[in-house]
Amino acid sequence: MSSRRLRYYLAGGRPPGNSRRYPGARDGRAPARSRALRIPGGVYFAGHSRAWGGGLALYDPQLPGAAAVHAHLITIQQFSDIAAQEMARTPGCDLDLTEVLGTGRAQLGPGRYETLLRAGPDLDGFPVLTFTAPWQAHQTPWRPPAPHYLALLARGLREAYGWAPERTADYLRALPGVRAEQVPAVLDRVYRGEPVGPARPPVRADITLPTAPRPAVRPDITLPAAPRLAVRADITLPAAPRTTATTGLTPGRRG
Repeated sequence: MSSRRLRYYLAGGRPPGNSRRYPGARDGRAPARSRALRIPGGVYFAGHSRAWGGGLALYDPQLPGAAAVHAHLITIQQFSDIAAQEMARTPGCDLDLTEVLGTGRAQLGPGRYETLLRAGPDLDGFPVLTFTAPWQAHQTPWRPPAPHYLALLARGLREAYGWAPERTADYLRALPGVRAEQVPAVLDRVYRGEPVGPARPPVRADITLPTAPRPAVRPDITLPAAPRLAVRADITLPAAPRTTATTGLTPGRRG
C-alpha cells in the first residue's frame, strides 16, 4: 500500500476511485517509518468490493513464494482503528492482540478482513501484523480487481521498492485473480499518469522475513530516543507502543 492510501485510513476521507468515505483513526499521525518487506506467502484477489468494485486483495501465508509488502510502523491504537475500518466497524476501541501475538492468528469474525495474522518474526523488535480472510486462496473463486484498486498496489510497490514498470508488471501478473490484459493500463496510470507522491531515496528491497523464528531481542539493550528521519529509520523510537502493520496487503474494504 502506498503512503498516500494509508493517509485515508489515518486522517479520513474518500480516496479517488472509491465510493466510501473513511472516518480515519483517533491518531492521524503518519507512521514512524515505513520500509519494503517480503513475508512468506502471497497476495490474491477474491470476493467483491462494494467500495472499489472488483476483487479484494487478500493475503494467504500458505501460497508459495514471498509477498512484497510495504510495512508501516504504527501504534497499536492506529492498527486497531485501521482494522476496524476494514472490518466495517466503528474505530475507537483497541484490539486485544494477546491471541495473535501468542499463536500467530486470531479470528475476530467470519468477514474477509476479520482474521489477524502475525506475518513472520519480529522486525526490529516489533511484531509484523496484518489482517485477511479466514480461508485460503484455493478455497474461494478468484476475481480481478478494479483498475483503481490494482493501481494502489502498483503505486505502493513503486514507492517502497523503486521497481521499474517491467518488474512491477511481472509481479502483478503473477498474482492470482489479476488479468494480464489489465496491467498495462494500470502501469500507465502509476508511472506516466497520476503522481505517486514525493520522490524518496530507494528503500532496500532485499529484506525477506524467514519462516523460522529468530533469537529473542536482548532486553538489556535500550534504543536512545531521537527525531524521526526520512532514511535513518533505525534510530527512531516511537513514543507509544507500536506494531509493524503490513497494511499494504489490504487496500480495499470489507464487503
